[in-house]
Amino acid sequence: MTTVTIFPVPTKKGTHSYFAIAGKKRSFGKTAGAALDALTVQLSERESGTLVIIQNQFPDEFFGEEQKKQLASLMDHWREVRDRGENLPEQEQALLDQLIEAELIASANRTKAIRHQLSA
Repeated sequence: MTTVTIFPVPTKKGTHSYFAIAGKKRSFGKTAGAALDALTVQLSERESGTLVIIQNQFPDEFFGEEQKKQLASLMDHWREVRDRGENLPEQEQALLDQLIEAELIASANRTKAIRHQLSA
């Protein structure tokens, strides 16, 4: 089974866009559904049986407020440079990748906590 994690990313406008990840496949969308749809087309038939977890936008013990703010800021900047047909500077891209990985790990830890709560 393929696990898809979707989490909101706050924008400077006070709204959210959504980031979806399944293994090494990633997508973005204006809604959770759009992010999931963009990711689904990347999945093979074998990967089509999925478990989807949508993370709320609130900081928690797994991914804190400062990390969320930094991720939101970098995502806004990433969109700006992408829309100009450019790439983030190498250091910023590395930091963005680290934060995305940290959020993915946090999502896995949240899932473990949910599973533990459900089995208790």
